[in-house]
Amino acid sequence: MASKHYRSLRLKIVFVTLFFSLIPLFALGVTIYYLFATAYNSKNSEGLRTLAETRRSAVELFFDERISQLITIANTHSLDTLQDEANLKRVFDIMQARSKSFIDLGVIDEEGKHLAYVGPHYDELKVVNYAHEEWFQAVRSSGVYVSDIFLGFRKVPHFIIAVTRLEKNRTWILRATINSEIIESIVREGIVGKRGDGYIVNRNNVLQTTPRFSGKLLGRPDGPDLSSIIGLQLELVRTERENNLFAAAPIRNPKWVLVLREDLFEQMGPLFQAQYAGGLILAAGILLVITGTVLTSRSMIKELIRMEVDKAKSDDLVMQSSKMAALGKMAAGIAHEINNPLAIIGEKAGWMKDLLDKEDIQASENFKEFEDCIKKIERQVERSRTITHRLLRFGRRMEPTQDMVDINTILAETLTFLEGEAHYRDIKIVSNYDKRLPRITTDSAQLQQVFLNIVDNAIDAVGKSGIIEIETGYDQARNSDIFIRIKDNGPGISKELIGKIFDPFFSTKVQNEGTGLGLSISYSIIEKLGGKITVQSEEGKGTTFVIFVPVR
Repeated sequence: MASKHYRSLRLKIVFVTLFFSLIPLFALGVTIYYLFATAYNSKNSEGLRTLAETRRSAVELFFDERISQLITIANTHSLDTLQDEANLKRVFDIMQARSKSFIDLGVIDEEGKHLAYVGPHYDELKVVNYAHEEWFQAVRSSGVYVSDIFLGFRKVPHFIIAVTRLEKNRTWILRATINSEIIESIVREGIVGKRGDGYIVNRNNVLQTTPRFSGKLLGRPDGPDLSSIIGLQLELVRTERENNLFAAAPIRNPKWVLVLREDLFEQMGPLFQAQYAGGLILAAGILLVITGTVLTSRSMIKELIRMEVDKAKSDDLVMQSSKMAALGKMAAGIAHEINNPLAIIGEKAGWMKDLLDKEDIQASENFKEFEDCIKKIERQVERSRTITHRLLRFGRRMEPTQDMVDINTILAETLTFLEGEAHYRDIKIVSNYDKRLPRITTDSAQLQQVFLNIVDNAIDAVGKSGIIEIETGYDQARNSDIFIRIKDNGPGISKELIGKIFDPFFSTKVQNEGTGLGLSISYSIIEKLGGKITVQSEEGKGTTFVIFVPVR
């Protein structure tokens, strides 16, 4: 009857799982395809936008630095100094030592005549008058001028930066020709892919740098006219053969526009590969769903049986925890009952000690023996009182509470319950507590139960004449968890068994010497407190447990 019931349940699981898995799987595949394509396009666009912004900033920084250099030289040197070509040559060499940005340097008076010139075109330019040149008029009116690319008197494409200075009612101009290859290299660093391109145009859409594939310097570029844009702009241009995405960024000074172009077909190559892979994954997913449904239905009966077994184990864990709480209350009751006669014994011992102070008793030949006996009684009463106080504290901690506690103190008090057993077995317990540990809010009773379980297991594992090392620590710089490391030099645990160490009812002890619940309960307690337990062991080299407790 039960077999028929589970067979029917299996058929229902197969039908429902396939129905509610395959339909969402198809919908998920389509959605992922669309979202991935959208995200990839957005990523490409944003990447090109960012690249255009960085290249624009690089160009602007280059010009700002060159302008600052020329302004500094003009303001720190007099006209008399710079019109001496030896001095001008020295200044030019210093400028070139810092960067190879300049081709020549000249000083021009307010009438457009060269007063001094340093550069490769000395014979051509020394006698030239610039009074009617466009750049000459512009720099006189604005003070600083960066030209477009032009041929000029030297008949070679170039551009210049010029600054003016008024000195003793006399205006003069410091003019430098810039190495345009540097601008070309800055633009080339922004080119994306094998078919990408980049160039600069002025506000008349005239090329100021040479494109990679089409167009010539001082000509018109292929593609849209982006020379009049105000802010950074993206534009998609589709043709029969290619789809190009253009990013244009206006340059502050000079008034140029940086244009970067990327081929979307080239950039979308990874997307096409991902789409193909996605189709294969979708097909594989359908196959896996069908296979998984069949396997899941087969294992369902076993899973239900396992759940019943786990429930029984959980009930045993709850029962064990209840027993521990009852044990704490019983220990507190016993300690309270013992304290009363101990108080009477201590009081009577004190009274007897007072009687010994009388002269007639001191004269007795047994006085010394009486005195020694009373001292022994007092010592044993104090010892018993210490034990009962420990039992009382243990009993109080069995009830779940959240207190500010010191881990080192809890460990020290826990070890007092096990020192006798360790001493009897000739086991040395070495404690190394970090005194910098912060106080934390946690359940001290449950922590003490964990420490008792693990240290007691270590004592059983060592057997006789061994060592148990207990260490605490805390990385204050990282504000990490407090750790408690408990290490023994017992026989260790094999690799086959180490994975089962925290399973309920699992024990490495001989039969009838353990319930197999101690470590399982300890693991559950530490997890509930927000921490974790790890274990490392090797046969013949001992076992190490590390308990991590959160700082809060």
